[in-house]
Amino acid sequence: RILKQVGGEPAKIAKITEQVAYGQLDVAFESSGKTVTGIYASIQVMVSNFKTVIEDIVQVSQGLAQGNLSIMPKANYQGDFIQIKNALETGLSNLRLVVEDIVQISQGLVEGKQSVTAQAEYQGDFLPIKESLESASINLMETNAKNKAQDWLKTGQTQINEQMSGEQDMSQLAKNIITFLATYLGMPIGMFYLFEEAKADKQACLKLIASYAYTHRKGVSCEFLLGEGVVGQAALEQKEIFITKVPDDYYVRIRSGLGQALPSTVIVYPFLYENALKGVIELASFKTVTDIPHEFLGQIMPSIGIAINTAESRSRMQSLLQKSQTQTEELQSQAEELQTQQEELRHTNDELEERTKDLEQQKEDVRQKNTALEKTQSEMEKAKKAIETKAKELELASKYKSEFLANMSHELRTPLNSLLILAQLLLDNKTGNLSDKQMEYAQTIHSAGSDLLTLINEILDLSKVDAGKIEVNIEELSLNDLVATVDKKFRHVAQDKGLDFHLTVADDLPTTLNTDGQRLKQIINNLLSNAFKFTKAGEILLALQHSDNSEKSAAMGLTPAQTIAISVSDTGIGIPQDKQMLIFEAFQQVDGTTSRRYGGTGLGLSISRQLARLLGGELKLHSEEGKGSTFTLYLPETVPVPTKTSTPQPSVPAASIPDYSGVEPSNDPPVADDRGSLTAADKSLLVIEDDRHFSIILLNLAREKDFKCIIAEDGKTGLQLAEKYHPSAIILDIGLPKLDGWTVMERLKDNPDTRHIPVHFMSASFQGKEAKQMGAIGYLLKPISMTELGEAFKKIEGFITRTIKNVLVLVDNEQRQQEILKVVGGEDIKTTAVATINRALQELQLAQFDSVIIDVDVEQQSGLKILEQLQSEHYGSQIPVIIYAGRELTAEEEKRLQQCAEHITVKAVRSPALLLDEVTLFLHQIETRLPSDKQQMLQMVHDKEAILSYKKVLIVDDDMRNSYALTTVLEEKEMQVVVAETGKEALQKLEQHEDISIVLMDIMMPEMDGYEAIREIRKQHRYQKLPIIALTAKAMKGDKVKCIEAGANDYLAKPVDTDKLISLMRVWLYR
Repeated sequence: RILKQVGGEPAKIAKITEQVAYGQLDVAFESSGKTVTGIYASIQVMVSNFKTVIEDIVQVSQGLAQGNLSIMPKANYQGDFIQIKNALETGLSNLRLVVEDIVQISQGLVEGKQSVTAQAEYQGDFLPIKESLESASINLMETNAKNKAQDWLKTGQTQINEQMSGEQDMSQLAKNIITFLATYLGMPIGMFYLFEEAKADKQACLKLIASYAYTHRKGVSCEFLLGEGVVGQAALEQKEIFITKVPDDYYVRIRSGLGQALPSTVIVYPFLYENALKGVIELASFKTVTDIPHEFLGQIMPSIGIAINTAESRSRMQSLLQKSQTQTEELQSQAEELQTQQEELRHTNDELEERTKDLEQQKEDVRQKNTALEKTQSEMEKAKKAIETKAKELELASKYKSEFLANMSHELRTPLNSLLILAQLLLDNKTGNLSDKQMEYAQTIHSAGSDLLTLINEILDLSKVDAGKIEVNIEELSLNDLVATVDKKFRHVAQDKGLDFHLTVADDLPTTLNTDGQRLKQIINNLLSNAFKFTKAGEILLALQHSDNSEKSAAMGLTPAQTIAISVSDTGIGIPQDKQMLIFEAFQQVDGTTSRRYGGTGLGLSISRQLARLLGGELKLHSEEGKGSTFTLYLPETVPVPTKTSTPQPSVPAASIPDYSGVEPSNDPPVADDRGSLTAADKSLLVIEDDRHFSIILLNLAREKDFKCIIAEDGKTGLQLAEKYHPSAIILDIGLPKLDGWTVMERLKDNPDTRHIPVHFMSASFQGKEAKQMGAIGYLLKPISMTELGEAFKKIEGFITRTIKNVLVLVDNEQRQQEILKVVGGEDIKTTAVATINRALQELQLAQFDSVIIDVDVEQQSGLKILEQLQSEHYGSQIPVIIYAGRELTAEEEKRLQQCAEHITVKAVRSPALLLDEVTLFLHQIETRLPSDKQQMLQMVHDKEAILSYKKVLIVDDDMRNSYALTTVLEEKEMQVVVAETGKEALQKLEQHEDISIVLMDIMMPEMDGYEAIREIRKQHRYQKLPIIALTAKAMKGDKVKCIEAGANDYLAKPVDTDKLISLMRVWLYR
């Protein structure tokens, strides 16, 4: 009962309790099938509950050990065991959260997230875990950033090395580098400057050779000196420069289609190779640049320096390689040539050995042949001498022929002049004492004389063409004017002969041709004259069209569209086939009766063919006997202008001719003239003419015109009479004894007492242009008709009676106008000043002017344009024109002036004194009546000795004896002399003495002859106007032309006539 009450035996209870205390929960409880109560039962329940809790804890622990964080206590906890359950559940929950947080952090780091942090609430010993996780995350982030930066740097280095690889020229390499850097660094703009070493004429600098998105701005330099600007300073210090606050006026702007703005950051980085500056890179950005791009730039700059140095070395090597290859090829070629020569030499030696064996045998033959050869050589020498003698004879014959033609022109025209004038006087029959038969005789004489004159003119024309003495004067010729002129000339001939005369001009032809109008009209007139002469009935056609014959055009080097065909067709007698080439020969006609039946000399077609070739064309014939003929002239639309030397033609001085001024003339006149009855109030005329018959005609005509007339038959006497009597006017011939007409004219115009006398030339040789340039009022070519003589006397009368001379001044500059009017103005001068070319032309149409003065710079340097309009008008060729230029004329202006001088009298002056000299010359003013200051200006112009004084002359001659002789003569004239022995030395002397005024150049010299020296001098622009006179012992035909073509202004043959030389020097120094 006690045991029952206790609940079991105490000993068993104690044992169970002890086992439980030691953790043995598998306790065996005895059971007799009875209900256990009491302590034993309680212990049994307690052990069972403990066992349940512990098993649950073990299960949870095992689950955790196996990584099962979702396991939860499953037992039914009671009492205080619930706290165990709660603590267990809380611990499991916290552990689960920590593990989940660790997993989340680990996954974030694995995924590359940089900002992964612990989210769970860590307590107690879990805090170090949290700190470790966060520290690991930060370290991992830093490591990843460093690795990424290193990867970016390495990638950039690799990529830029790829951009710099390969054989690139400097420009392409720089472009690739700056483009890559700007794009890789995200910089919107970049510049690449290459360092260029200092040169002899240039300082060392940095030159922009490539850029990225850079727009060059006006006024901003692409080059920087060392130390100049940020670029130059970075290069000088060889250190990078960073600018974070860019000023507003900084030269770099970042531009786009929407606008432009300043960058916020600028990086300037120099790159070197082995401490030597190679260049500078400049980059700019809107963003602040971090350290990584700086580090990247620092790492790649040495590579860029190496690449640039490599490119430079490659360029140098390529140049050297090319040079080496060229030299190698030359050496190889020489080696091949040498080998070939060696082979040839070996072969030659073999042949020589073979021939040597034959030489002995041939010796005897050679000796015999030499004897025969000596005889032959002697005969050849004689033949050579005979040929040389014949050549000299031919040259002399040609010279005599030219002289004969010139003399024939004068000698034939002079008697013809008297014959025609006297015949005309007889025909006029003013006294009415001639019968009809006598009048018919006079008409026959006049007609025969005219025919003879035509023959002379044609012979001389043909001779001039053959001798190449006819110059082509290219001008713009209106086709309408040409056709109108021809129609006017031949229309009445066609009507008189009852022939139809048609003129046609193709519609596709240009309105004008560039050719020599005078020569073209001469050809057409010859062809039409022949057509009318040989056509009795039918028609004559003049047709102008483009060529339809491609072969003829091709032979002229032209296309049919560039060729004008001018055809003259008739229905006349025609020309037999076998005579068609013959008729183009001089003095040839179809048969011997043609001249008698139709007249003519047989020279017209020969002259026409020669003139056609002179114009760059060809004259062709198509004809059938009895049906008519067609002559076709093929011409280029534009005839090339023949090149002429830019220097004026040589002048013929009169200094070597004795001075006859001041010598009293003979009182015995050749004919009974009026010198004995001459008074100061009389109108007087001096006739200087060696043809007595013509002098008498002029004497009688002068008396009819109320002139007192004085006759001189040579130049010397004429000059003396002019100085003694001061006639009102002079009629002057050129071919005079003692002094020719040119010398007389020059002396008259050099003498202030006779300079004002108007001179009218009448000569058998036509040189009207030269005469008017010297101040002549007119020029008539013998033979002269009575009508022409009447006009000449009318012109002389007009000059004498008009006391007031009209001058037109064209200038648009007020100061220049006052300067000109001050020089020109006077009591006997009426000036009209205009400011435009159109107004000047209007004034010329409204009034008569004695001279025109044109400022070359009028209307913006258009002064010379009026000359072209003047020469197209009738009045333009009659009025002397003075071009006033206060500067050097350009080459184009000189060319235009020379072209216009062919048609009008024009001179160019550059100073007021020379302007006054030309005005008084053309207006024939009396010098002694001018104001004293103007007289003094003219005296200075005409002082022949003063123009030489203190001028520096260069003598170029390899013969020191000649140089010494010329030096002595020139130093006596107070000239400074510089001597050179060769052409090369002459060029050096010109460089050393810039004030040389004139050059005397020998032609035959060593090293560089005179021709080449003159050409070299003329190549330099500053020596274009330097006077050069050629002196040479060579006096062969054509030498003078060669000297002028080389660029010399004039020519004298040795031995030099010092008076002629001094006179020539005066002429050219004056000009």
